[in-house]
Amino acid sequence: MQQIMPFATQVHIDLADGVFTPVKLTPIDQVRWPNYMQADIHVMYQEPFRHTRALINLHPRLIIVHAEAAGDFVAFAQQVHAAGIGVGVALKPESLPQMIEPALDLIDHVLIFSGHLGHFGGEANTHLLTKVLYLRRLKPSLEIGWDGGINAKNIKTLASGGVSVLNVGGYIHHAPNPETAYENLLAALTQPHRRSI
Repeated sequence: MQQIMPFATQVHIDLADGVFTPVKLTPIDQVRWPNYMQADIHVMYQEPFRHTRALINLHPRLIIVHAEAAGDFVAFAQQVHAAGIGVGVALKPESLPQMIEPALDLIDHVLIFSGHLGHFGGEANTHLLTKVLYLRRLKPSLEIGWDGGINAKNIKTLASGGVSVLNVGGYIHHAPNPETAYENLLAALTQPHRRSI
């Protein structure tokens, strides 16, 4: 958090229970961010809906749960929306968007997950952009995020493919100068998109 405070206005915070994921991350009651930032909470829990009230009490912009998690998603979405918070659903690389189609009216954001649960790094599998196209056809107003392997070489392709929220981890946090890495990403987004022939 200290690395990104000088330049970031929005932050994506991962929570992991060590059951749905191979690692356990920061507990919900220890989650903090600067009050001038907006926060999206990505909940990588096997049973995320047991923690709905604690997540709402954090007052994030958005709470993202996994489509593959257990529990009553409809009740969760209704409770979160009643608190004025957005509802997001994440899809693991192997999961098809058809599995969330029946609940799409309750979903504000879909996170296309292209990484390894609970870990920085990995490759951005741009073949997963087919999920973005499918979801855009169903609900053009849907906010679509991407998590996994974003860098200055592929960020433009992802944005051009319909991704509107780009969650960058390792590229910034492992850089010698995180702010310069962030500026490089912004510059790459504004460059003309080149297509290979």
